[in-house]
Amino acid sequence: MLEPAEWAFWDTWMRAQRLLARELDRGLQRDCGISKAEFSVLMTLTRPMRVGELADALDWEKSRVAHLLTRMENRGLVARIEDGATGRRTGIELTGEGRRTAEKATRAHGANIRRLALDRLTPDQAAAIRAWSEQLLGAG
Repeated sequence: MLEPAEWAFWDTWMRAQRLLARELDRGLQRDCGISKAEFSVLMTLTRPMRVGELADALDWEKSRVAHLLTRMENRGLVARIEDGATGRRTGIELTGEGRRTAEKATRAHGANIRRLALDRLTPDQAAAIRAWSEQLLGAG
């Protein structure tokens, strides 16, 4: 059972995470016209990939990726490419517009991360959060 101070810590941490995620998502939409999911695809699709490979890299269901790619293709951010052996459209790559959007989003999102999070932390606080996060990730 958690003590009241531990519950208060947890509640504050969870509210702060939700606020940060919400504000970063809003920033991507406002500054670049893309969703967080689209940003994830743009950042991951650094080279042509098969849809399944992209789904694995994002740790998403293939159907989720396929639906998002269709919307992104309709907006001109990605293009489907054919497999040379079969002629089937099994690959995906960024278009020129997708690369430009990725570059703009990287700058805008980075500035928002800095403004909303990094500029508010001391170096010691940032190091403690990083160490704790690495510990959690290593715990699996």
